[in-house]
Amino acid sequence: WLHLGTIGPKRVDMSEDGLSAKPPYKLVDNPDTWLEFADLVFIDPVTTGYSRAATGEDDSQFHGVSEDVRSVAEFIRLYTTRSKRWLSPKFLAGESYGTTRAAGLAGELQSHHGMYLNGIVLISAILNFETAEFDRGNDLPYALHLPTYAATAWFHHRLAPELQRDLRATLDEVEAFARGEYTLALMQGDRLPAADRAKIRTKLARYSGLSEAYVASTNERIEISRFTKELLRTQRRTVGRLDSRFLGRDYDAAGEGYEADASYSAIQGPFTAVLNDYLRGELTYESDLPYEILTGRVHPWKYSQANNRYLNVADTLRQAMNQNPHLEVFVASGYFDLATPYFATEYTLDHLGLEPELAGHVHRSFFESGHMMYIHKPSREKLTRDVKAFVAATD
Repeated sequence: WLHLGTIGPKRVDMSEDGLSAKPPYKLVDNPDTWLEFADLVFIDPVTTGYSRAATGEDDSQFHGVSEDVRSVAEFIRLYTTRSKRWLSPKFLAGESYGTTRAAGLAGELQSHHGMYLNGIVLISAILNFETAEFDRGNDLPYALHLPTYAATAWFHHRLAPELQRDLRATLDEVEAFARGEYTLALMQGDRLPAADRAKIRTKLARYSGLSEAYVASTNERIEISRFTKELLRTQRRTVGRLDSRFLGRDYDAAGEGYEADASYSAIQGPFTAVLNDYLRGELTYESDLPYEILTGRVHPWKYSQANNRYLNVADTLRQAMNQNPHLEVFVASGYFDLATPYFATEYTLDHLGLEPELAGHVHRSFFESGHMMYIHKPSREKLTRDVKAFVAATD
């Protein structure tokens, strides 16, 4: 996704807004490539892309949080050593689960290989999985997803006129409610007085674009799959999870969730086709293996250090920053990303526990796009400008 979406010398040709691409697809030069300011090495961990365990080896030995970080760190050590690049500036960049890996790598590379990094780029970050798991008893995600619900409703014109005027102003209002009144209400649980519950319900409906009756039926707790189905139910459309600007169609307008994520469906075909053609054609690398774009073959995934609790690598990042006080972190978030909502990322960053002199080493940037924000041309251009400035500032 990062290679052919924004970072590499070539990219998938998408429409300017990123909302559509018609087959057959095209590969085009990428004027926004990061090659202008950095050498690039892309790593497909074992069982992704064309990467496989050696003959006779079991793939599953690489399929776990610790196992994955160790194997990728060893690749980085070997590549750096063989390429004689130990004294070069080094940055990690990851997207989505790749941000979980990047935070883990910061600790692994420093503690086990003595390799200190200049910076880390986290795109659509997920470091603390408690912020994303809608488990009963875990009320945190309901508050943290609400601003993205509001952004989605804003994009699809489902908010009151006064909330449709300015996205950022609306999100400021919603964020204040989410971290204040709404969080306090969730904390009270069944103790919340009926009158207060009614007020919370009214505001949730106002900010989410859903009806008060529907919000009441959820016990004032709106889960992602329900939201993506309900927001435009009367129009018989669903909204995407990776990018809630996208619209999908199901067999019917009933049900709890969509049949497929419209935003993933829209990009899976173009990226898969272009990458397979690029590798065999221009790069002349031939393999009859399937290139694993987004695979389930890595399951079951092992969470050994997170058994009976939520995986949280944010503290690994904090420790790395404490041990290497020159480490800078850049975080890019899309307003329409329901997979790794920007406000959940904000919550995680605000709870790193960094001392004031290091807190300024975390740089945040926001985009009017989704999980893969770079499919949206203005966001892709902004991302490149922001990362270029970030890299330059670490010199």
